[in-house]
Amino acid sequence: MTTKPKARKFRIRRTRPVSADEAKRAAAPISQGAPTPRPDKAGSGGPGGDEAFLPPRDDGFGDKPFPGSAAAEARSPSPSKPAPASASTEDVQAALEAIATEGLTGRQLRMARRLAAKHGLTPQSDFDAVRLLRAKGIDPFERSSLLELVVPEQKKADGSGGAAPSPSGSGQTLPTRIDPVNTPAPAGPPPDIASLRAAEISAMQTDIARRRRRKLLSLAGRLSAFVFLPTILAGIYYTFVATPMYATQSEFVIQQADAPQTGMAGLFSGTGFATSQDSITVQSYLQSRDAMLRLDNDHGFIDHFSGDDVDILQRLEPDASNEDAYKVYKKRVSIGYDPTEGIIRMEVAAASPEKSREFSEALIAYAEEQVDNLTQRLREDQMAGAIASFEDSEAKMVAAQQQVLRLQEQLGVLDPASETTGLMSQITQFEVQLAEKRLQLEQLLDNTQPNQARVSGVRGDIDRLEALIADLRAQMTESNAGAGSLASISGQLSMAQVDLETRTLMMQEALQQLESARIEANRQVRYLSLGVSPVPPDEPTYPKPFENTLLAFLIFAGVYLMVSLTMSILREQVSS
Repeated sequence: MTTKPKARKFRIRRTRPVSADEAKRAAAPISQGAPTPRPDKAGSGGPGGDEAFLPPRDDGFGDKPFPGSAAAEARSPSPSKPAPASASTEDVQAALEAIATEGLTGRQLRMARRLAAKHGLTPQSDFDAVRLLRAKGIDPFERSSLLELVVPEQKKADGSGGAAPSPSGSGQTLPTRIDPVNTPAPAGPPPDIASLRAAEISAMQTDIARRRRRKLLSLAGRLSAFVFLPTILAGIYYTFVATPMYATQSEFVIQQADAPQTGMAGLFSGTGFATSQDSITVQSYLQSRDAMLRLDNDHGFIDHFSGDDVDILQRLEPDASNEDAYKVYKKRVSIGYDPTEGIIRMEVAAASPEKSREFSEALIAYAEEQVDNLTQRLREDQMAGAIASFEDSEAKMVAAQQQVLRLQEQLGVLDPASETTGLMSQITQFEVQLAEKRLQLEQLLDNTQPNQARVSGVRGDIDRLEALIADLRAQMTESNAGAGSLASISGQLSMAQVDLETRTLMMQEALQQLESARIEANRQVRYLSLGVSPVPPDEPTYPKPFENTLLAFLIFAGVYLMVSLTMSILREQVSS
């Protein structure tokens, strides 16, 4: 691999155009003999303002003038021809001002100065060098003119080799040609340049091809060692060594026992499939260590995968820890929940179809039991409160009934209202008889000579009726023989009856609450409905040799690519 040479460009920035005043100041040395201002190395164009003159510096010539400057030209005779007489000072000044406004770079002015010295001209400034070259018919910035500065040999005008004296007359000589070194020529015919070039190109192509072949062989070796060989080993394992695994598929859904509602209540009551939390809980339980340990205790999960019929890479050690067994359990039992459909899909893989089905049915039973236990506490809490309230209301109602019965037995009155009605009817009857007796007495007393015996008899009947009526009325309002009056007995029995009725109503309400709680508890029940029953396959489900080998190849290739990129980046950072 070759790298093309890149040449940097120096001092090519053009300067700003100068004004007419600056051009006049730059051309002033022609007429006044002042020192020649030179542009700075930054490429600022002709003199002007603060940039017109450079600060004094040691140029290595001491008190002698710089060769080619105006002072050196004044000390030494000029070998060049004098300017034409026709060129007046005003024309020269105008030409210099025009050149100064062109915005030439410092490099171009220095090249023009050197080209003027080559042609034997004695310019007093860089702008004067450009003017003199153009007056002589030479373009100082033409490519052919610049190439003449580096000609290896240059014949002098008089035809002699060696060095020509400096135009400045300072005594220094400039080399005009370089004498070639006389080396012995090789014997035989001169070599064929085209053949040598073709031979060198062929050698370079051969070297490039050899290096490419070596790099390709190195790359092929690395790919073989880190990608192809592990992929081949993985394919051999999956095809000939890996123990076949039989996977049993099953699907089930968790439903709620809520009865469908109609009307506006049905819009906010949800559906029977609104059991996402329960489904996620069951999924988490089936993927837990508890389910794995329970499956091992009931059906020997660890013993099945520790048998000799399982290959060494998938086999569990006989004394394997629960963590190792749990890793195998998560790998062999795959459970997924679809929230859009509410279906739980389960896949159980084992070394035999029968064991696969056995493990699947056991896990489904564990899931159903877990579903039943999810709402068990809620239902028990609801029923416990309703049952306690009903039992308390029933006990108080029985106590009120016993109080009514005790009062009836103690007072000897079954029904105070009936007793009061009977006494009132007797009093009414006796009062009617008393009124008749009084009428009869008045009738007897109206006679002039009443019969005293009959009058006395009627008066006796009246007294007896009044006493009987008073006694009956006293039974209703006065206590006698340690028992309360009928009014007191009626009041006590009425209060006991009201208490009994209240306790009866409370017991009825508690009974209704108990029934409502029982209905609500029944609605909280979750059911596990099996959609796809576990059926064992008749052919192995795993491994899949082609898919697993392709996956291994992609994994090894990706790892190799990442490591290669990382090493390349680190190597580049270290080398830089």
